[in-house]
Amino acid sequence: MKAKRRAITSQPSGPTPRRTPTVRRVRSAIVPAGPRSAGSRVDAAAGMRAAQARSGAAEAEPNGGAGPRRTIDLTVDLGRGLVLRNPILVASGTFGYGTEYSEVVDVDRLGAICCKGTTLKPRIGNPTPRVTETPGGMLNSIGLQNPGVDAVVEKYAATWAGWRVPVIVNVAGESVADYVEVVRRLDGVPGIAGIELNISCPNVGRGGLQFAIDADAAAGVTAAVRRATDLPLLVKLSPNVADVRPIARAIADAGADALTAVNTLSGIAVGTSRDRPLLGNIYGGLSGPAIKPVALRVVYEVCQVVDIPVVAIGGVAELADVLDFLAVGAVAVQVGTAIFADPGLPVRLVDELADAARAAGHDSYRPFIGTALPRRAGAPSAKGVEYRP
Repeated sequence: MKAKRRAITSQPSGPTPRRTPTVRRVRSAIVPAGPRSAGSRVDAAAGMRAAQARSGAAEAEPNGGAGPRRTIDLTVDLGRGLVLRNPILVASGTFGYGTEYSEVVDVDRLGAICCKGTTLKPRIGNPTPRVTETPGGMLNSIGLQNPGVDAVVEKYAATWAGWRVPVIVNVAGESVADYVEVVRRLDGVPGIAGIELNISCPNVGRGGLQFAIDADAAAGVTAAVRRATDLPLLVKLSPNVADVRPIARAIADAGADALTAVNTLSGIAVGTSRDRPLLGNIYGGLSGPAIKPVALRVVYEVCQVVDIPVVAIGGVAELADVLDFLAVGAVAVQVGTAIFADPGLPVRLVDELADAARAAGHDSYRPFIGTALPRRAGAPSAKGVEYRP
């Protein structure tokens, strides 16, 4: 099956111009203090330089007829042969299965697509209402609504196989057996480039506690999935823990190729009558610019203690946000909530990042990585925020 025709969000020549979406610009709730110096180069992933040299890939941006510009290498290696053309991904749950946006976005210009959370059996999701806006973001309580892994493979895999952009399937489950079985059904399917484990799900074998908040549980599910597939494996961290570092280390030791950080923060909203919580499931996941400082903190801490790549998520709405996450050690970012208001943002960020590297005199975006990391691992944030007279 061939992919739908894509409309690229630029004005082509000819008598009948293509439709372009009407969107509003989303600005981050965090205003950057000013331009940063690129500083010294720090690689967050072991062997990245060698992998980039082997790939020989580079990202060339359109120049609007202004003459040739220096090509900037935006490639990033996430392990096991998953080399992305650029470090701008779209986050699970915000870009559907990619097909929903392929009429308004040139999906092949993205670094990768992380599709909606996929479970072993179909899920109808949580009771309504499921979504509400918040200052600087949104709360969602979708409840992993999806048709199940078999239906996802049947409906979308052939389309994904026809795209140049890699599709990473986000996998969720309530037991280790759930995760393993979903991954087994995805393993070897053309069009599926990797797995992102959503471990912020209730572990029925541990009394409903999330896998993501316990190092042993997180390592256990990671190791089980690693044994079930040779696909590149990313594991998504939760910010809802006191110290994320031992959990990140346990996941890396268990065989993950990369980490994604962070998932949403738990929150609630109150209904207008103020006699009950607004969301049908009471609790929802907070995302958007409001969580960027938390996401920055988690990425900063994790990048000091692991040697695998870290992909940042949380409040990316403009180039300054991308550069901030790179500075604290991320090798790539996922754009999420901002897509709902501005679907073209991720593609624009690809061009803007290349322009920023070019303006700084770099041939690659990698000199931006890790410039804000300390030389030695510091104390955990749980101690760092304590009042000290």
